[in-house]
Amino acid sequence: MSRVKRSVSAKKKRRATLERTKGFRGEANSNYKRAKEALLKADSYAYRDRRNRKRDFRRLWITRINAAARQNGMSYGTFMHGLKLAGIELDRKVLADIAVHDADTFRRFADAAREASAAA
Repeated sequence: MSRVKRSVSAKKKRRATLERTKGFRGEANSNYKRAKEALLKADSYAYRDRRNRKRDFRRLWITRINAAARQNGMSYGTFMHGLKLAGIELDRKVLADIAVHDADTFRRFADAAREASAAA
C-alpha cells in the first residue's frame, strides 16, 4: 500500500481554523489547540443564541405592544384577547411595528379590541 503524506490537508485545516478565530482574544487566535477549543465554544453559543434571538424579539414585541395598549387604556392581555374576539389576526411582530410607527392605526385596533371585549 502506498504512503499518504498528510501535510497539505492538515495545514489547510489548521489555517482555516485560525482564519475563523481571527479577532479572538489571547492565544485563541494564534495557538491552534486553543483556537479549536474557542471555535467549539463559539459555535455552541451561536447555535444556542439563534434560538434565544427569537425569544428576545418576542419579549421586545410584547413590551412595545403593552406600552402602546396602556396608552390606549388597556393592558396587554385584554388587548390581545379583544383582538382575538374581534377576529383580527395580526402577529406580535406586525403589531409592535404598528405600535411604534403608526399610533393612529394602533388606536383603532385598541378600539376594536375594546368593543369586542365589551360585547363578549
